[in-house]
Order: sequence, then structure tokens, then C-alpha cells
Amino acid sequence: MVPSACLRIRGAEQHRKSYIFLRKINAIYSEHSWYTVDRTTRKDDADMAFQYPHLEDVQRAAAALGVTIPLEEDLSALAQPLTIGAHTSANRLAIQPMEGCDGKADGSPDELTVRRYHRFAESGAGLIWGEATAVLPDARANPRQLMLTPQNVDAFKALVEQVKQRCLAKNGFEPVMIVQLTHSGRYSKPTGKPAPRVMYHCPPYEASAPLDDACLMSDEELDALPEAYAASARLAEQAGFDGVDIKACHRYLFSESLSAFTRPGRYGGSFDNRTRLLLGTVDAVRATISARTILTSRLNIYDGVEAPYGFGMAPDGSLTPDMTEPEQLVRMLHEQRGLSLIDFTIGNPYVNPHVNRPFDQGPYAPPEDPLVGVARMADCIGTVASAFPNLSVIASGLSYLRQWSPQFAAGMLAQKGVAMAGFGREAFAYPTFASDILHKGALDASKCCIACGKCTELMRMGSRAGCVVRDAAVYAPLYREGKEKMACQK
Repeated sequence: MVPSACLRIRGAEQHRKSYIFLRKINAIYSEHSWYTVDRTTRKDDADMAFQYPHLEDVQRAAAALGVTIPLEEDLSALAQPLTIGAHTSANRLAIQPMEGCDGKADGSPDELTVRRYHRFAESGAGLIWGEATAVLPDARANPRQLMLTPQNVDAFKALVEQVKQRCLAKNGFEPVMIVQLTHSGRYSKPTGKPAPRVMYHCPPYEASAPLDDACLMSDEELDALPEAYAASARLAEQAGFDGVDIKACHRYLFSESLSAFTRPGRYGGSFDNRTRLLLGTVDAVRATISARTILTSRLNIYDGVEAPYGFGMAPDGSLTPDMTEPEQLVRMLHEQRGLSLIDFTIGNPYVNPHVNRPFDQGPYAPPEDPLVGVARMADCIGTVASAFPNLSVIASGLSYLRQWSPQFAAGMLAQKGVAMAGFGREAFAYPTFASDILHKGALDASKCCIACGKCTELMRMGSRAGCVVRDAAVYAPLYREGKEKMACQK
């Protein structure tokens, strides 16, 4: 595979190399055991558009593929409140952390950031999970990534107050607001150029262009991170956030630490060593924030890259999920450290986006029918959630089913043991999705996310991210500008 560094767009040539890799990934993944869909039954690339005008069509297609997707027509469970520690979400719908790459140079919210969160405020969702917010300058994934500092905390406080006031005026309640604290690790680009910091050399990502040893984080650097997170958590409380997320997903630093089987020293090898960074940071943050503040994590439970380079993977080198270690980690977070809410996800949007963001059309032909990816996400999350009946789990990967995602959300609550349904791409495209689900009992198909991936393309171009299709007045010009720049660089 091409290394992750090559998946971060650096001009037209880098984009071309990334595209070639992503086209080849179809052949790579189809060699693995979980790819069980008969090629003769898979739609051709040109025929991969979403073609499920009725809920029964989804059910029939899933059955034909040999997978099960939980669907419930009764949506009433989504309107029920949920107690999360000292806070209450008015309903079971959440907006997932969706990065806009549109902050100011100092890390504070800029105009498009404020616009996005104002739209989220009016959505009707009971929980708004704020986007990735860096804990250190060199931890930023782009020069416009949000970052809490003593100098800009008042700007965040103003935004939180505006969101709560707008939601109260529109929907009659204040949303629960969580901020996601992050170190971008392998995907750090604080100045716009790749500056990866990694836990270990990962051959599946670096086979063509190994990273220099200078990219490896030392034990001493890792030792300092819990306090950096604790400092950001204190600022988050000052800003008025109700909760703090220690991000450990999508192969950013804390997620990568969980798969550091080949790293020597205190942060690699054994399960205890590989979880040391995350658990130590949870402990440091818990010790510094009030008991009222929610402490949580958006957590990868399946990486989709073969052992020994992935977390939640079967030890035989296949891409089969194995939830043994994820369940062990969740037990330590929930039962030993008191986390009452965890947001589960899978995959790596830089390398295998079809795993965590199933799509019909995108940068490469997916090696499976998207419904297979939807089912995998549901199965992984359901397996772990069902093992912890007192843990409130947020489900991910709902947006692909478009107008049928409410039925999928209700099915996850009824059949998979989750407590909330989280919507990411859908919130970009259709910011009033939650209100329509709760008050109309349905989504308008003409407003739904079409899983085209253009919001992610904007990020890879180094632009600001949003829905090019449904929010075209703002983001279509940015998309065209990005394409033109890339064309000029060829």
C-alpha cells in the first residue's frame, strides 16, 4: 500500500498518486477473507447509484448479499431523552464531529465555523459533538484546525453560548455539547505540509515511501501528552462545553497507539502498553475536570488493516473483525474509569474510507457493495455495545442509507444495544435532519447526503469542508477553485 503520507494531498502529482492507489485498493481488499460478496452479483461502477426507493428494497438487497442491517419502522425511540451523567440529551440523535477546516490561524472559530454550528444548533439534535480540536500547535491536521488556547477560549465560549441559545429558541432545549480533543499524529499538517508524528512504522501504509525515523514519537514526548490534554480539557470547561472527548479513532495518534504491536518500550507491544497513552490521558483529564463534565471517547474498534498493524483485527492476518481487545478496552474505560458514554466507529478515512463511510461513487471503486460496509459497521458496534448494557453507545455510519437512515438508527437502538444514533455527513448536507425525523417522521430524499465524498475531497485539497451538493452556494465555488488549482499544478 501507499503510505499515509502519500494520501495527504500535496498538489496535483500527489493527488494523482493517491487516486492510483485508491483505484488499486479494490484488488487488494478483495483478496481478504471478509470480502465475501460474489463479484458476479456486485453492481458495476456505473450502476452503483443509490437505488432503494422503498425500505423493503434495502432489506431485499441486504438479504441477497447475505448481510443483515437492523431496520425499525417505529421511530419513537429516537425521540426519547437520554441521561448522560449530570446532563440530559433531549433525544437520541447526535451530530458527529465533522471537521470544517475553517478556523482562524490562532485556532479560534472563523465565519464558516460559526455558520456551521449555528446550523447544527437549529437541527434538533440532542447532542452536538464538536469537531477535532488540537491540543498542541504541531498536533493540528491543517492550518485552520480548531485549537483551544488561553488566548482564544472566550471565542469558543461565545460560540457555545450562541449554539445553546439558538437551539433553545428553535427547539425548546439546550443541546449537550462535547468537544473532541485530538493529536493528528500520522496526519499532522500544522503548516499545510505533511509533518507526520507516528507511534511506529506501519508497512501497509509506508511500503512505497517509508517515513523517516524522525517522525517517530519518543516515549518522553508521549509522556507529556496527558497533561496537554488536561490543559485543553480545563479550557473546554471554561468555554462551557458539557463534555470532553479524548479522540482515539480513524488512525490519528491515540487510535494508532492501540495498534502499536511492533513498537518497543512502554507504549508498544502488550495490550497494557498499547492502551497506556489513552488510559493515562483519560486519568489525567478526569483528575482535572469537574465530576459534572462528561468524559468520553470517540473510539475505533476495528481498523480494517491486517494484524499486527491494526486494532480489532483477527490475529491470522485477515481483515476479519475481532472484538476481543476492543471489549477489553471498553471494560477498562467504562467499568474501571466510569465513562458512561462512548462513540464507536471503524476504519480509516485516509486509506479505506469505504469501511467507515460506505459510498457508491468516490475516489476508487469500493471492493464491496456499500450495504456490506453498513452491515459491518452495525455488527462491530452492536457486538461491543451489547456486552455493556449500562454503557451509552453512539452508533456511526448511518448516512449512507439516506432517507432510510432513521429506520437504521431506530434499528440500532432496538436490535444492537446502542443508546444514540450519530449522523456525520448527513449533518453537513441536511442540517435539519433531526427535526424532520422527530417531527415529520421521515427524511426528504432530495435533501439527503448522497455519499459522494466531495466534503472529504475539499479537506484533501486543503480547502474548507462542507457539502458541495446540498450547500452549493458556499462550497461549490470552493470545490471548483480547488479543482482549478490542482489542474494548474499538473
